[in-house]
Amino acid sequence: MKSVTRRGHKKAKNNSGVIANRRAGYDYALSDKVIAGISLNGRETKAARLGRVSLRGAYVTAYRNDRTGRPELYLINASFTLDNNVSKGSGEPVSTVDTRARKLLLHRKQIERLVEAKNSGLTIVPTRLLTGGKHIKVEIALGKGKKQYDKRQSIKERDYRREARYS
Repeated sequence: MKSVTRRGHKKAKNNSGVIANRRAGYDYALSDKVIAGISLNGRETKAARLGRVSLRGAYVTAYRNDRTGRPELYLINASFTLDNNVSKGSGEPVSTVDTRARKLLLHRKQIERLVEAKNSGLTIVPTRLLTGGKHIKVEIALGKGKKQYDKRQSIKERDYRREARYS
């Protein structure tokens, strides 16, 4: 029996278009959020649209451009699972994990404000990767690292809210 596919039907698509970094809210007290563009190549774009991205352990750092002298923001340690067209004899494509630095696209004033906050001791962490629209964007937030007792307090508050909802 022949399988019938609908026209325009795409399988294995991330319906929500959002890849979240849930660990960031647990490890950091998040404050200001900014949505930034991200510079990706074609294979990374495909991996992001298929939901094969992990933001766990990722962070944003600033480097000064040698040519212009202005700071630029880069996303470090975000894992993209890329499909290679090369197979190792078994006929299956080989996938690799790429964690290279990726440039974030922001206005100059936004970059300067974030670099200022970073120099004052805050961390810039990615909270979500947005793949729903035409462009792929990343939501970044300023965060202050939580201590162990702050994390326990967050767990306690979450449990209280959960119990109140179900009772």
